[in-house]
Amino acid sequence: MYSEWRSLQLVIQSDQGHMSVLHSYPENVGRDVANAVVRPLGQGLNISSAVGNESILKTDKEVKWTMEVLCYGLTLPLDGDTVKLCVDVYTDWIMAVVARRDSIPQPIIKEPNLYVQTILKHLQNLFVPRQEHAQNQSTLCLRVLAAVQKLARESAHMSRETWEVLLLFLLQINDALLAAPTIQGGLAENLADKLIGVLFEVWFLACTRCFPTPPYWKTAREMLANWRHHPAVVEQWSKVICALTSRLLRFTYGPSFPPFKVPDEDANLIPSEMDNDCVAQTWFRILHMLSNPVDLSNPTIISTTPKFQEQLLNVSGITQEVIQHACLKQLPQIFFRAMRGVSCLVDAFLGISRPRSDSAPPTPVNRLSMPQSSSTTNTTPPHNRRIRSVTVTKPNVKATSGSTGHPPKITHQTSTTSPLSSPNQSSSEPRPLPAPTRPKVNSVLNLFGQWLFDAALVHCRLHNGMNRDSSMTGKLVITRNLLLVAGITTQPGLDVRRKPSHMSTENMVTNPLFDVNEFPDNYEAGRAEACGTLCRIFCSKKTGEEILPVYLSRFYMVLTQGLQINDYICRPVLASIILNSPSLFCSDLKGIDVLVPYFISALETILPDRELSKFKAYVNPTDLRRASIHILLSMLPLPHHFGTVKAEVLLEGKFSNEDLLSHDKPVTFLSLKLRLVNVLIGALQTETDPNNTQMILGAMLNIVEDSALLEAIGSQTELSVGDSTHVSLKSHSRNSSGISLTSTGSSEATTPDSERPAQALLRDYALHTDTASGLLIRSIHLVTQRLNSQWRQDMSISLAALELLSGLAKVKVTVESTDRKRAVSSVCGYIVYQCSRPAPFHSRDLHSMIVAAFQCLCVWLTEHPDMLNEKDCLIEVLEIVELGISGSKSKTSDLEVRYKGDKELNPASMRVKDAAEAALTCIMQLLGAFPSPSGPASPCSLLNEETLIKYSRLTSTSKNHFRYFVLDNSIIIAMLEQPLGNDQNPCPSVTVLIRGMSGRHAWTMQLYHQPRGSRASQKAFVPEPSPAPNNNVGIKYNVKHRPFPEEVDKIPFVKADLSIPDLHEIVTDELEIQHEKLKNVMAQQILFENSLEKMSEERVCSTTFPDPITECIPPPPAQEFQTARLFLSHFGFLSLEALKEPGNSRLPPHLIALDSTLAGFFDDIGYLDLLPCRPFETVFVFYMKAGQKTSQEILRNVESSSNVQAHFLEFLLSLGWPVDVGKHPGWTGHVSTSWLINTYNGHEGNEPEEVMTPEDSGGGIFNGERKVLYYADALTEIAFVVPSFVESSAESSESGLLAQDETQMDLLPSLLKQAPLTLELFPNHSDSLGNSQRMSPTQRAKKLPLGRTVPPLGPETKVIVVWVERFDDIENFPLPDLLPETSTGVENTTNSSMSLRTTMSDKDVPVIFIHPLKTGLFRIKVQGATGKFSMVIPLVDGMVISRRALGFLVRQTVINICRRKRLESDSYNPPHVRRKQKIADIVNKYRNKLLEPEFYTSLFQEVGPKPLNR
Repeated sequence: MYSEWRSLQLVIQSDQGHMSVLHSYPENVGRDVANAVVRPLGQGLNISSAVGNESILKTDKEVKWTMEVLCYGLTLPLDGDTVKLCVDVYTDWIMAVVARRDSIPQPIIKEPNLYVQTILKHLQNLFVPRQEHAQNQSTLCLRVLAAVQKLARESAHMSRETWEVLLLFLLQINDALLAAPTIQGGLAENLADKLIGVLFEVWFLACTRCFPTPPYWKTAREMLANWRHHPAVVEQWSKVICALTSRLLRFTYGPSFPPFKVPDEDANLIPSEMDNDCVAQTWFRILHMLSNPVDLSNPTIISTTPKFQEQLLNVSGITQEVIQHACLKQLPQIFFRAMRGVSCLVDAFLGISRPRSDSAPPTPVNRLSMPQSSSTTNTTPPHNRRIRSVTVTKPNVKATSGSTGHPPKITHQTSTTSPLSSPNQSSSEPRPLPAPTRPKVNSVLNLFGQWLFDAALVHCRLHNGMNRDSSMTGKLVITRNLLLVAGITTQPGLDVRRKPSHMSTENMVTNPLFDVNEFPDNYEAGRAEACGTLCRIFCSKKTGEEILPVYLSRFYMVLTQGLQINDYICRPVLASIILNSPSLFCSDLKGIDVLVPYFISALETILPDRELSKFKAYVNPTDLRRASIHILLSMLPLPHHFGTVKAEVLLEGKFSNEDLLSHDKPVTFLSLKLRLVNVLIGALQTETDPNNTQMILGAMLNIVEDSALLEAIGSQTELSVGDSTHVSLKSHSRNSSGISLTSTGSSEATTPDSERPAQALLRDYALHTDTASGLLIRSIHLVTQRLNSQWRQDMSISLAALELLSGLAKVKVTVESTDRKRAVSSVCGYIVYQCSRPAPFHSRDLHSMIVAAFQCLCVWLTEHPDMLNEKDCLIEVLEIVELGISGSKSKTSDLEVRYKGDKELNPASMRVKDAAEAALTCIMQLLGAFPSPSGPASPCSLLNEETLIKYSRLTSTSKNHFRYFVLDNSIIIAMLEQPLGNDQNPCPSVTVLIRGMSGRHAWTMQLYHQPRGSRASQKAFVPEPSPAPNNNVGIKYNVKHRPFPEEVDKIPFVKADLSIPDLHEIVTDELEIQHEKLKNVMAQQILFENSLEKMSEERVCSTTFPDPITECIPPPPAQEFQTARLFLSHFGFLSLEALKEPGNSRLPPHLIALDSTLAGFFDDIGYLDLLPCRPFETVFVFYMKAGQKTSQEILRNVESSSNVQAHFLEFLLSLGWPVDVGKHPGWTGHVSTSWLINTYNGHEGNEPEEVMTPEDSGGGIFNGERKVLYYADALTEIAFVVPSFVESSAESSESGLLAQDETQMDLLPSLLKQAPLTLELFPNHSDSLGNSQRMSPTQRAKKLPLGRTVPPLGPETKVIVVWVERFDDIENFPLPDLLPETSTGVENTTNSSMSLRTTMSDKDVPVIFIHPLKTGLFRIKVQGATGKFSMVIPLVDGMVISRRALGFLVRQTVINICRRKRLESDSYNPPHVRRKQKIADIVNKYRNKLLEPEFYTSLFQEVGPKPLNR
């Protein structure tokens, strides 16, 4: 920077301005003169200040002579007060530039600048160290420094010459005291902080008022390089450069950039009047004033200064011994402080700096210091060469047990920030995102890259084939090597093969005076800080940003060295890299995948280690494990994604754990899967932190589902269509390994035979986790075992484990029934344990855990209904349901059995009871019956009274034809006694609509007394026919029949026979007349009867056989039935006991009739039908292109497929299937169009269907107006809505204004209020848009159909999914502006008076950001979830997932988020509870309280509309 300028050091050395005439005289002469002259001046100074007398010096000659004496007096010993008086006089006189005083001689007042320049040169004598009275000298020096501070601050008339003399004065006194080696307790040690602090403050004042010329900057830089062995120098430099950076960022990046906060005392060092240009110029010069901070890691450089050599020559002639000086033992700490200062600056430029949690600002002086080295440490330097390049040797000699080279370990406290953690972040705070307007990576590295790269490789042993000198040749070889390996560039003919012998310790540069066991460890903290800073820089890469290949290659070399675990584990560096690289594999760095094996080896060292005792001295173990898990989450999809792609090995390492003989064979990413899975399982077994455990559980579902999907498509590779540099990795083999070849190795030099925990894991799981089914079984075993042991006390882990089990139940992999039963039995055992805990432990959280367990149980049963075919599993599940409902099991042992009727219901809580009832309903009604004939959109029947009446034989369409009864106060049955129109068989039939807690179901029942076979062949009952007559059977005789036999006439009469005379004997005339009349009548009668007989015979002859009139035939079947009465009677509901009210209960009878003629009855029935039968969720999907910030731009993206990526449309279709809103009977995303039946028939054919596919619209077709994406299973339903931009027409604007007043109407059942209701979230939102009115389909005033009311549906459960092309745009996502687009209508159904206040705030809305990487994978960020239910799996922040599993994992996360929200809500009731409550309400309002005779009588009466009386 100043190579063309001359340094002023020679001018300073040749300047004799501090010499006096008295120096030419003998010492006693000068001392006597000084004592004699100074005392009157000092006394007169005190008198003048008190009385106001003028100075005794009047002329210029007198003043100059006196100053010669004062100059000599400042060199005298401090045994008297002469020196003090000299200081008093000079500190008073230099104030002449500030203000006039009576004590100041007039010549000085007239020419203040000239005399002040002389005085400053004289004052240099005071700062010459004295052997005695060091304390007094220190006090006097502080007085002078304070006077100089005041002079610089308050003087407004100092000339440039005076400023320059003042700066040279400060440089000279600093150099006089600080350049020499530090003496314990000496003057330099006491004054170092004040000296350098005053220098920087005055320098800033000079920059503001009289900017120093380049020679002064060059001189300051050269001198400062000689003072760096003082900790105060680096401390003060860090302070002032941070303060300058804070000012610089303020005007460079604007007010929107995250402020870099520094302490007020540091900020005040920068004059407020310093303009922006001056700040920028000063900042760059001050930044480089310390020279290269990496020099602090080399005692040779620090100890080759002239003052060190001068002291050495005064002591002995052995050159090497100078670097053994005690002050050099502080260099490791100083080096660490310098790198921490640079790290702080980098964080400030990245926009991630902020105060620590203890409110101490993030300046280096306020951060935790590096562990102090022991005072007894025997520290010696390595060699005498200047370390200017990254190729510094690193020892490989085992440390002995007596070595004191390691810094003393810090007592681990989780509440404080560890030395290696991010300097601006505490362990308990979430990691902040870099600022969106941050500079590019190349820009930051152009400023700090050389220092950081060199510091990150301090004392590292590089390979012998690479040049070790400080020239660029060595760096060029390394750079080319890494460029080739990473696939960033290809240079033919570059042979980078190395032999294992090159890594032997014989090739190291050694020094007999250098203790290789001790020295490098002392510099590990500074090196670790540099490595961590580099990781943060590269993790801050923006989407699409290009980084220079030379930077990438050097960075990868730093990581390969820092992640070494075979030869020597540098734990501070390893921990720092892991802590600061959570998003390294998510940043689309070119060639980053070559580092996968190194990171796997590092994770194998960290994650399976439960205690991490060897890392506790450097870092919080929980933070280290969390960062390791983040890295693991980002690497899990790589083996499946790249499959059999042959991967390159970086430098001297290789990927797999194959035998050394086969290391020349290129390995594939797929071969790394087993190691990654082993690390994952090992991490889960050793993890104790709840958040870390939940992240691991989410990763397990990710890898299991991805494996299952990959096996399902029968492919072992998936090449990305993105950037080819991520997959076209060159297959150059390597011979020697610098990483772990197997899962062994985490041994230090002191314990070569120690075995890492991962080795045992590899043996245990290698045979079982190579397939999806094996991985699924292993996951089930591991999770269930820990769920019922370590995790059952922790709510957050328990909920995550249950969510994982629920997700595993949905993985389509064939496993043995015993493994599935293990999961179910584990959940059952978990419920038993939680319910049996003592009463003091029962809380809402505990009951939430039980409810979640019942939900998990339902998922397993619905996904695998065949499990209940096994008796033991069925018994176990039903016992758990009984336990949840009643609070105890009926069968507690083999001998003791308590019948259910004898038990007193005492459930753990009503929430637990409700969850158990829901599980029972699931078992009895859903298992094996989903999807129903209605389809997955509705688990209920799509028939209601209107539909049944429409297709019946009734002429009237009135609903009054139905009879309504209530069974057991929980089921409403509506019975239609008329057979339907399509029924051809006249038989007793009844159609029943059953409305219960589980939904609405329609049954048609017919009474038959015949088997199915005869029913199929005969329509009605027909008796056996009579035989046909046969007339030719037998002989027919014509015989005249007599009343008596002929023998009777032959019997003679006796007297008795003649005692009765004949008729003619007694006939008189009168009798004769009557007799004739009678005889005539009889003759006529005979004729008449003969004619009748003849007619009868003729009729019989003409009649067919058999005679239908006379034949006995059975009566025909009845055509009209009172089937309702028959149904109730046959099912036993018409007993007298069923109609009686229970004596000791408030419950109504088991059978109740409802009066459907009462007003509002059918409105309440319709209200009941609107209550959903299962939970429903809503997901709003947005697409955010790069650089967008406004809601209008985001909403317009989905209008055309040209605006979105192809993978976005693929993702949409993986979430659910398209449905038509007008014909969809399930949830559509808004209550106004959901759960509708029989509403589209009248609109069929009225509007032409627009033929538009998702590929044409970009996804906007699913905006909820006509179509949505829908997914449903037996337990939940989800609507995926893609809001789009829609211009509002005049009609829609007018309707929005009309609906403004209606939005305040109460949407609770108001059965007499039938006005149209709007469900708009913000009714006057369109008015606030001014001239550019806009409305979206979800935001427009959606009106309910006439007469339809919407029930309160509980807490709103909606999730926002955002597809972001550029990851940095997440900070700019306009969530508040887009929230009005996500109205579901649910927010207005809770309570009309609180509808606006209960709306979810921005922070409460869960948002899942999906960012597509160039590799074809997807990076996930989850935000918005707060509270104790915050972390939901499987998707966690920082996870990377594949295309295959994206839709499933997003959908499963949405389900789990909404379940957590319902668990957290105090007002939520499950669907079956809400329906049960509504049924009870209907019973109370419409119960027909008839006496028993009246009730029986009503069963025999017809129902239906009655005719009007005329």
